[in-house]
Amino acid sequence: MRWLRQLMGGRRVQLDPERQQALLRDVRYRFGARAQVRFSEQVEAVTQMLDGDDGLVVAARIVSEVADEAHADLQAQAHDVHRRTGRRLLVHRRNYRPLWKEAGPALRWPLFALPCGLHPYAQVAAAVAVLGSRAPRLDRVTDPNPLVTRVFEVLDLTTAGWEYGRVRVDTDAAALADRLISTAGQILATMDDPPRLPPSVRELMRRNNTIDVHDPTGPRVVGRINLGARMREKFLV
Repeated sequence: MRWLRQLMGGRRVQLDPERQQALLRDVRYRFGARAQVRFSEQVEAVTQMLDGDDGLVVAARIVSEVADEAHADLQAQAHDVHRRTGRRLLVHRRNYRPLWKEAGPALRWPLFALPCGLHPYAQVAAAVAVLGSRAPRLDRVTDPNPLVTRVFEVLDLTTAGWEYGRVRVDTDAAALADRLISTAGQILATMDDPPRLPPSVRELMRRNNTIDVHDPTGPRVVGRINLGARMREKFLV
């Protein structure tokens, strides 16, 4: 077995790239929409699999891969709209909300059909939970700055999908949003010089809207979520 010994700030961390690849492959192909198991159970199983520092690296890779592929997908959609209609759409990773406000009906929410096959309510939700629960160790295995940017990016895509992308807000969707908010706050709390909150987050923090949360299997409302209040709780510290 090949071990990588990484030195960061005087602290030695042992990482195994081969185990990371095996974990990522296992998580990618065993879970997701094809699995005949509830998303909440998948999240629990994947969270347990991503143990140790190698699991933490894999969790960071999952979130970054999903953010990168979603951005590429939206760029392709914007290009297609321009080709068909002559309408030019601007895709900015730091703030997707202007794009969705302008062209929501013409866009497809990307997180349900990414080439990587990672599902937002299964592997992504689990990876986000892992990052939050072990946030103090992140700087030993990766750079927290670009990572928290990607967490915010997935949060932006999630909330914009609710508002403009016709994405149904059920308990799995609400759990993902809540984990993203909590994890972003946990990562920021470990940073000496945290980045400024992105425009999409600051816009939502000024709101106090309550959103109905539905049962995944039917139309029944089973709860409510207030994104602005939740963000203020986690980010205004």
